[in-house]
Amino acid sequence: MKLSLYYKLLIFHILLAMGIFLFKPLALAYFLFISVFFSYKIFMTSKKYKTFYVLVACAYIVGIEVFLRMNGGTFFYEACKYLVIIFILMGLFTNGFTNDALIYVLYILLLIPGIYVAVSSLGFESDIRRAVAFNLSGPVCLGIAAVYCYKRTIRFNQLKLILVAFLLPLVSMTAYLFLYTPNLQEVITGTGSNFAASGGFGPNQVATVLGIGIFVTASKFFMSKELIFHRLIDLFLLGLFGFRALVTFSRGGVITAMIMVLFFLGLYYVKVNFKTKFKIKFLVLVFLVMMGLVWIVSSIQTSGFLDMRYANQDAAGREKEDITTGRVDLLTYELGAFMDNPFLGIGVGNIKELRKDETGVEAASHNEMSRIIAEHGLLGVFAFLILLITPLVFRFNNRSNLFFYSFYLFWFLTINHSAMRIAAPAFIYGLCLLNVTYEGKKIDNRRKTIDNRKENLEALKL
Repeated sequence: MKLSLYYKLLIFHILLAMGIFLFKPLALAYFLFISVFFSYKIFMTSKKYKTFYVLVACAYIVGIEVFLRMNGGTFFYEACKYLVIIFILMGLFTNGFTNDALIYVLYILLLIPGIYVAVSSLGFESDIRRAVAFNLSGPVCLGIAAVYCYKRTIRFNQLKLILVAFLLPLVSMTAYLFLYTPNLQEVITGTGSNFAASGGFGPNQVATVLGIGIFVTASKFFMSKELIFHRLIDLFLLGLFGFRALVTFSRGGVITAMIMVLFFLGLYYVKVNFKTKFKIKFLVLVFLVMMGLVWIVSSIQTSGFLDMRYANQDAAGREKEDITTGRVDLLTYELGAFMDNPFLGIGVGNIKELRKDETGVEAASHNEMSRIIAEHGLLGVFAFLILLITPLVFRFNNRSNLFFYSFYLFWFLTINHSAMRIAAPAFIYGLCLLNVTYEGKKIDNRRKTIDNRKENLEALKL
């Protein structure tokens, strides 16, 4: 992508945020536009580039999902997950998939008995159908993404453009957040997750996708070969993403993002030459200074409540007993439900209703791991083990993906604090299964071959 186009797209997405802020129906119109646009691009492009366009389309939808949700920009809540599934099915129809990916077909099949248990115990009620759709849309999206991506080859330069596709709609959301709450001191009066600072939407989901923005801009900043001005643009965007993620007061997305950056840096540092290693050390120092400034500004803007939040204190400065804000209780309850129904579980979508009936507390699961075990029983255990182990086995035999651990850990950490409410963990899990090729290495090998041939010819002359 040319830099001029990149900056034009950044400006367009800032203007898009302004337009939606002033006229909300524009969000739904834009959803329809990108649905048609990406469908056309996937359908019309040649088979050679089909994989790239499918992944770019899915990445863009994942990046814009929360922004559209907070503005009523979809026909129904799970629309973006279904759109990701449709785009991938379009790719599968053309390119197929490797036989090794059948392990993920098995994963999807293991989820089906849980539907039967839910329906047979509670009947064909509209609420049950919605519960099944809500709780299975994410896992099914993950399974289909994994089937498509498993051992599929893509160039590293294309993978970097896929990361940019994540980034662009997140620029729109960040600009919208500044328009929605220009004065944070008016809305932040405690240490709880703040909906007003999150565009009036769920802080957990907002912080999670902003964490993707932090990771993408950080990786661009460290890998960029452009002039200092362009690095500063990435650093500036990184600061904006970090600031708005912090002031949501939802810690999961921020901590996950920093872990992703840490693992990326470790893997990147090991693979580059000595000269680049020296440059990385300097850039890490710049990065840390930037993050320190972001924290200081965020702390000032939140009147010190941010420091209390990350110190696990309430607004009065008292330490909270439960650092997980009730997640341990939910986890314990769901594991208890598994122990009571170990074989087929309690059925898809039933854990929330069962908890409400028995405890009077209506709370959705924050943990996909315990939810799938409670609702699917031993079949859920096997399904989760497939998700957990298969990428690691793949990585053992294929170390080409520089972002493998970042993608894998994003999935694992996100499903343990935010379940699969959004499409991001499902699709990004698929990305860690890609086989990535590096053009530079091919060029270097060709040069070595040519040099060896020259040496052999010279030896024959002698």
